[in-house]
Amino acid sequence: MQELSTSSKLKYIFSIPVIISALGYFVDIYDLLLFGIVRIPSLKALGLNPDVDGTFILNAQMIGLLLGGIFWGIFGDKKGRLSVLFGSILVYSLANIACGFLPYFPKEHLVYQYAGLRFIAGIGLAGELGAGITLVSESLPKNLRAIGTSVVAGFGLMGAVVAQLTVELAGGWNISYIIGGILGIMLLFLRISVSESGIYKTMEHRSVSKGNFLSFFTNKDRLVRYLKCIAIGLPTWFCIGILAVLANQFAPELGIKDLNPGKAIMWAYVGISAGDLASGFISHFLKSRKMAIFYML
Repeated sequence: MQELSTSSKLKYIFSIPVIISALGYFVDIYDLLLFGIVRIPSLKALGLNPDVDGTFILNAQMIGLLLGGIFWGIFGDKKGRLSVLFGSILVYSLANIACGFLPYFPKEHLVYQYAGLRFIAGIGLAGELGAGITLVSESLPKNLRAIGTSVVAGFGLMGAVVAQLTVELAGGWNISYIIGGILGIMLLFLRISVSESGIYKTMEHRSVSKGNFLSFFTNKDRLVRYLKCIAIGLPTWFCIGILAVLANQFAPELGIKDLNPGKAIMWAYVGISAGDLASGFISHFLKSRKMAIFYML
């Protein structure tokens, strides 16, 4: 493999697909964690129970993410990465804008309306990262993929920090939802300048099976590797999705009063963003993704 010059490496790492994918992940994380940040003030304002109803709504969003991940993965293989990016952004942006108008919704069955909107948002949010990272990975040389994807993740994860700051500065939880939706719509216009990856274009007209989710379960080796990748991500999401998002429910048991879960999420993501950015360089230095994952865990 021909060794790239430093200027060529920088050109790849800060190319349009990487920059726009990073911005996309930034907005994605902003909208994904926003419910966790505004859970208590929004549910109190709507006359709902922040703990009981909040957990139900959070579960609805998580189910949406799970189903959306499968749906957009299949759709992206069949129709291309850009189709997923446009479709998923539009879905979660409109759902978030609608969440901003929840105070004006009929009060009857409001918890189900909120849960329904977060379910739809979850479906949309599931497509952004997968398609963006795939697009970046397929657009960069093999030896720069770890750094390129880490730049996307490191910058994108700061969206949670900005979400918390936006809630504090906007003066209303519903305004933060509307801002998140508008950011997503603005992102759609940036996406117009991104081209489909060369790898997908090469595979597009070949007679190979694309978007076959069941193929994960027809090969033992592939299934084991797939489950291992899921297992690697479980501890991370447990720490965020449970311990940080519901921090106000754990805090009293530790003798901590009046803990703001939004702040817990924000500070967790300050650390996660730094760690994610570092992991790519560690992986590149060690020339091993497995060892980098081992050290980070």
